[in-house]
Amino acid sequence: MPNTVLIGAQWGDEGKGKIIDVLTQESDIVVRYQGGSNAGHTVEIGAQRYVLHLIPSGILHAGKQCVIGNGVVVDPLALVAEIEELAGRGKRVDGNLFISDRAHVVFPYHRALDENRERLRQKGEKIGTTKRGIGPTYGDKAARTGLRMGDLLDPLFAEMAAERLAEKNKILGALGAEPIDTAAVQEAYAKAAQVLAPCITDTVTRLNRAIREGKSLLLEGAQGTMLDIDFGTYPFVTSSNATAGGACTGTGIPPHRIDRVIGVVKAYTTRVGEGPFPTELTDATGARLGREGHEFGATTGRPRRCGWFDAVVARYSAMINGVDFWAITKLDVLDKLETIRVCVAYECDGRRVECVPSNIRMLDRCTPVYEDIPGWQTPTRDVTRFEDLPARAKAYVERLCELTGAPLGILSVGPRRDSTLRVGA
Repeated sequence: MPNTVLIGAQWGDEGKGKIIDVLTQESDIVVRYQGGSNAGHTVEIGAQRYVLHLIPSGILHAGKQCVIGNGVVVDPLALVAEIEELAGRGKRVDGNLFISDRAHVVFPYHRALDENRERLRQKGEKIGTTKRGIGPTYGDKAARTGLRMGDLLDPLFAEMAAERLAEKNKILGALGAEPIDTAAVQEAYAKAAQVLAPCITDTVTRLNRAIREGKSLLLEGAQGTMLDIDFGTYPFVTSSNATAGGACTGTGIPPHRIDRVIGVVKAYTTRVGEGPFPTELTDATGARLGREGHEFGATTGRPRRCGWFDAVVARYSAMINGVDFWAITKLDVLDKLETIRVCVAYECDGRRVECVPSNIRMLDRCTPVYEDIPGWQTPTRDVTRFEDLPARAKAYVERLCELTGAPLGILSVGPRRDSTLRVGA
């Protein structure tokens, strides 16, 4: 398989975990390139359901190498817990998991800062953070005051951690929060370092060597394009580059070594957290989409906001990421609907808008321009070939591709591995 970047093209939660799981069978190495434990990839294998936060989904396949790249921010305690949970279910990571020594470390003070800053924001300004400390960790990275996974193995780690804690405790005090116990952090992170030490390595060299040897890489992003720190609905975004460009900076792989970009979109749209969502449905239809699609955050358990497919967002994502083809998920959730709406443009201040505006206040004023498409009202979950779909279901998918400017490559009609239709991909 060519070296592939797989991105979410909406606000995250598009079903990337399942698509990654399917594509892993054709890849040698699966690499996570950004985000942290605020992400959650859900994979169903038979009767087993796995939710992964930091470890790439490829770990569920025997013999596949998995890499946590330098662009990820890693909570060592959360990672150890994830490793132990997998081991308890018969999925060991020994010799198959590699962690970049350049990846930045999430500490308890990052989580405390995240929580208290969100607490102090006024109504309407809250980001909807998962409070996992991701933003403050990336902040320290940009400020050049962070510690990296390689530092966990340094003999001076305890001293470096104490220095950071002294500074952060002053800030927490000013926010009215309790200080973090320095000795407890030093002890807990030293124990985690012992577990993770065999995995921490120079992944940049390892990945580039693998490419030279002809191995195929699958690079997985977390969150989605509309949560990208630069291109998303700022400030209601995550703190990293969830777009395809982040795959190079988050792994050390040069751009000319990327062969294709696959964009994952739901057949409708969801969002978790605060921020604008032009096609959001707050009525019975929105509740029905949430119920039929089991729309709850894999990391937080929060119910997702649901709405109609937004072709403006998907078209924008296709442009930014250079999407070669779509993996459309959860088509089956729409099976019972008589009429399905698709947003083809926005109307704002009396004019038609066909691209996502950067101004968050303008986006808040946008109302969707809808096109109504007849539903198929026939179950699709047992369909195994695109050609066997109901005619109206095929017409709906083809219309989404036409509106967004990218062809279909993969179509998912259910959560199982075998409910994945390949269409020339």
